[in-house]
Amino acid sequence: MIDKLADRIMELEAPIVVGLDPTLEMIPDRIKKEAVDRCGANLKAAASMLFDFNKEVIDGICEIVPAVKPQIAMYERFGADGVTAYLKTTEYAKSKGLFVIGDVKRGDISSTAEAYAAHIGGVEFEGLRFDPWHEDAVTINPYLGIDGVKPFLKVCEKNDKAIFVLVKTSNPSSAELQDLILESGGAVYEHAADLVSSWGEATVGASGYSKVGAVVGATHPAQGAALRKRMARTFFLVPGYGAQGASGKDLKGFFDADGGGCIVNSSRGIIAAWKSDDRYGENDVAEAAAFAALAMKADLREAFTR
Repeated sequence: MIDKLADRIMELEAPIVVGLDPTLEMIPDRIKKEAVDRCGANLKAAASMLFDFNKEVIDGICEIVPAVKPQIAMYERFGADGVTAYLKTTEYAKSKGLFVIGDVKRGDISSTAEAYAAHIGGVEFEGLRFDPWHEDAVTINPYLGIDGVKPFLKVCEKNDKAIFVLVKTSNPSSAELQDLILESGGAVYEHAADLVSSWGEATVGASGYSKVGAVVGATHPAQGAALRKRMARTFFLVPGYGAQGASGKDLKGFFDADGGGCIVNSSRGIIAAWKSDDRYGENDVAEAAAFAALAMKADLREAFTR
């Protein structure tokens, strides 16, 4: 599956994943009104707004970028209706040819991790297999060790899926834990990086990258460049671009020598572009998202031509 993502990135010349992390504040009043008129003032309406908004964003960017990354917490907070909106979003994204990364950050003991792995493995019932989540990859938390990772590794092999493991995250307080120096030498995140590399050794595909990727924050350019050298066969998912402060010039070190091996996330900067750019209004969600995605593509390209 990483090979598929790498090929699509090359085809579009766009190492970009759009984070579908909507808040109600991002959603135009017209979409809100339509949902309330249709469903009433309830959580079903709130969840319906999320999908209707996402659908317009997806329509705007599906031929520009290769992937989307919905953050499940933005949907789960609305309960069962929110989960339905998440599922409808992933299904619609897949129908538009997009690679779907479920930003679920699961991590638990082995038996629970096996259940969580259904996000990419699907479930069997009465001799039939179902894939309710429509995800090509998910993010996971490695801090329970290999017990919490093995079930995902099995699914990656069996179903040709991928995982992105938290290594060095973009949030400022990540240093409180991830940068601690171990008695054996090196920081916690460096040890995590070595584990991720080892977990993926047997899954390297034609692209030269394994099905076990790493989440490495764009807000840490020096560490990102060092990790690229340390993790030669690991595909990077890089959050922190745009609203969190990073730009294309910060990211060159995250890519390999051929400009591959990395996909950069932008959420608010693209999905809320209709609201932040004075040239657009509430009827221009798709157009504004497309323009913002193209601007990000140009920014990343410029970083490689400097």
